[in-house]
Amino acid sequence: MRVLVTRPEATSSELIAAINAIGGEAYASPLISIGPGAELSQLIAKLNNLENSDLVFLLSKNAVWYANLTLEQAGRNWSDKLSYYGIGRSTGQYFQRTTGQTICWADHGETSEILLTLPELQFLEGKRALLLRGNGGRELLASTLRARGAQVDYCECYARHPVYYEKTAFNQKWSQANISDIVITSGQMLTLLNELIAEDIKEWWFSRRLIVVSERIADQARQSGWHRVCVANSADNNALLEALISTDMGC
Repeated sequence: MRVLVTRPEATSSELIAAINAIGGEAYASPLISIGPGAELSQLIAKLNNLENSDLVFLLSKNAVWYANLTLEQAGRNWSDKLSYYGIGRSTGQYFQRTTGQTICWADHGETSEILLTLPELQFLEGKRALLLRGNGGRELLASTLRARGAQVDYCECYARHPVYYEKTAFNQKWSQANISDIVITSGQMLTLLNELIAEDIKEWWFSRRLIVVSERIADQARQSGWHRVCVANSADNNALLEALISTDMGC
């Protein structure tokens, strides 16, 4: 098993170490980097606009980290009067450890679709919801919350920036390494990878096993031409490792 991990550097090292520990070979080639979001200066004002039992959605660990840092630097704490929701177990647990606040998440996945199945999110008339996210994304979550009666606002807490590679060198390096698996954890990463693939070895790439983290990204991959697409149970590194070593996940 020779795995190309395209996650940002901060989240790829743990997965790479785990793959190497079980006898595989893992390589890092981040397709995006993470930086502070353009709306962090508005975060405190947006939180102050919320009332008791209004909703705050933490949509990644990056959102938690940058939002918490902003509050700490301002000498502020997270309100215990708000209802917090995480996009999955790993983000929720990270928020709890970081802030000491209680947060809800859906146990069986890390997607907007799964989070929206929580019973307490079905009827939201009169509620305000603040989505702490990256630069774009989560439109399904926002539109569904609005349809259920919530007034939705965003705060861009972090930004994803493409990492650029010279196309010929990128294709040569990973074809020579004869990678067998590729880990992709967002639609943006898949788009960037597809743009890097050279036409003359496209079929070689598309015959690799692609590990993704949602059915939405899997559909995007199949429409692009990927033949072997496997959906991990979540974007957590443990779930990604389980998908890599599994022989019965349909891919």
